[in-house]
Amino acid sequence: MPVDRDLDVLKLYVEGEIARGAEAFAVEAAVEAGLLTGLAENVGRRSVVVPVGRRASFATYFNAFPASYWRRWTSVEEVVLRVRLRGQATVIVYRSSAKGHIQRVDSVRFDSEEPREETVRLTLRPFIDGGWYWMDVLAGEGDAVLERADWCADQSAAGRVRQGRVSLGITTFNRPGFCVDQLVALGQAPEVLDVVDEIYVVDQGTQRVRDDGNFAQARKALGSRLRVIEQGNLGGSGGFSRAMDETVRAGKSDYVLLLDDDVVTETEGVLRAVAFGDFARTPTIVGGHMFNLFARSQLHAYGETIGRYRWWWEEAPHTKREHDFAVPPNPFPVLNPNTNRRVKKSSGSLRQTKWLHRRVDVDYNGWWMCLVPTDVVRKVGLSMPMFIKWDDAEYCVRAGEAGFPTVSLPGMAAWHVPWQDKDDGIDWQAYFHERNRLVTALLHSPYERGGNLPKESFIISVKHALSMQYSTAELMLSAIEDVLTGPEHMHAGITTKLAEILAFRAAFPDAQNRVSHEEFPQVRMAKPPKRGRGFKPPKGSVNVLASAMLGTVKQLRPMDASALGNPQAVVPSIDRHWSLLSQFDSALVSSADGTKVAWYQRDPERFRALLKRTSVLHARLSREWPELSRRYRAAMAELASPDAWRATFDASAGTGPPGSGEPAGSGGSGGERE
Repeated sequence: MPVDRDLDVLKLYVEGEIARGAEAFAVEAAVEAGLLTGLAENVGRRSVVVPVGRRASFATYFNAFPASYWRRWTSVEEVVLRVRLRGQATVIVYRSSAKGHIQRVDSVRFDSEEPREETVRLTLRPFIDGGWYWMDVLAGEGDAVLERADWCADQSAAGRVRQGRVSLGITTFNRPGFCVDQLVALGQAPEVLDVVDEIYVVDQGTQRVRDDGNFAQARKALGSRLRVIEQGNLGGSGGFSRAMDETVRAGKSDYVLLLDDDVVTETEGVLRAVAFGDFARTPTIVGGHMFNLFARSQLHAYGETIGRYRWWWEEAPHTKREHDFAVPPNPFPVLNPNTNRRVKKSSGSLRQTKWLHRRVDVDYNGWWMCLVPTDVVRKVGLSMPMFIKWDDAEYCVRAGEAGFPTVSLPGMAAWHVPWQDKDDGIDWQAYFHERNRLVTALLHSPYERGGNLPKESFIISVKHALSMQYSTAELMLSAIEDVLTGPEHMHAGITTKLAEILAFRAAFPDAQNRVSHEEFPQVRMAKPPKRGRGFKPPKGSVNVLASAMLGTVKQLRPMDASALGNPQAVVPSIDRHWSLLSQFDSALVSSADGTKVAWYQRDPERFRALLKRTSVLHARLSREWPELSRRYRAAMAELASPDAWRATFDASAGTGPPGSGEPAGSGGSGGERE
């Protein structure tokens, strides 16, 4: 059950619909009712009270058993459901198929005032393509208390497996409160600490974790396991590489579990990841899913892959993004404001959502929560020196090529700030998005010249220029220039590049943010819209091309002098489309998180220069791709080696992070799609 019986996430743990008729009840009411009875005394996180005549279903994300994943990737052939219950109840076991069809498998009857334990043996043979096991508890004429239930592997059948040990690696930058809260939560999970050797907190910020008011509480709870390492800001790749390296050098743990600093972790996931890794047929990277920290029943993605031809992050086939387990399915489509197209939002419980029953295979898992076997680290090395963005995806692809798969394991998850409220595709991080995407493709793309990537990169850079996002376009070109110099620049510039980017970007109007529209001159448009028409994004290839041509002509014309004194329009972030922004000489544009406003201003001379540079650089990138790919692949092992990273760690000692205060989290997958 959730920590503190958190009602926002209750649907991820237990379903409360009555089996008979259309009657339903809120599970939180059952919990409250149970707490009033004698049977409910000492009910803890692994227990639940089911009142008379009620039914609680564990066909849920955190409590159902993802049988197909264990069938596919581990040596386990049979799972044992062990139930400890007191009171009067029937426990009914169900299974599903890859198509989402549900079957009743077995049932056990309980009728005892004293706790009684029963086991049910369940084969994994039919789950090769998908499917789950779960149980429902139906109370009889008296309350029932489910004291504990476990999914177990019979080691006599699966083969004797040693209990694995794990070290945790948390990279943090100026989020001491978030990070310490996570440490406190770990300190309150003794079952998890039983398998933990070390907890490495790699602190790269100016606001130190050790100075937080609750740090002493975390230190006391975690004791000698907690080790705080302070180093210069090397981004997520540097922080996680340090945790990997420290774990391997210590020689105690079988795994290192990487965690973002700004997540709320379901600590049970640590145990599940280690158990899955212990039984895996080959050393396997085990990743946890990401839920929305602000809409806590919403799953970011069920699995992620890389589109090989365009080399970009994608949701895995047959899955849907932003699925909400707590919202009933809605058969009616809604309007997506970013595309102006109607889409059907994905929602519903595990039982109601057929696509959740199909096993999903992935290319990578984000490092918000990801278990990496130390055997994998020894074989493929540490992260590439990417600072942020693409480091997790590249690592999993590299490991996969070496024979080590990645599994995104249902029931293992953390809550994270959602991507849709970030501007990481157009702010200072644009450099790292572009450079690291290109480097990862140069290392791993199966296409001789990167497939469609050079062409798509050119189109994106032109869109930014048409949108008056000149700082973003310039950073993309700077990234291409660095890539063209070869792989040597990556370690050499990791300690200094962010400071250079921030200093360079500060001179651009689109990068100068203020907190309110009132801090700018009054909005004034010299001419009204033609025939009073509002804006609609173009549809179809012909209309998109026509809009791009008209926008380009507009960008090349002289500026309206009045637009330099007054912005011509206010453009909300949700409407920040290149075909709209290209129609103005200047505009006030808000940020995705709703906290800032920037005054975009057209600059014909800069647009001409950008158009020329992006054409030349992308042509050169495409022409030199085969040779660049050869150089980067030849240097891959050295770039990711512990020796190269240790030299970088030493070089960063005492440098401290850039003084700007800009966050430099681990970032990786799920960034803003362009």
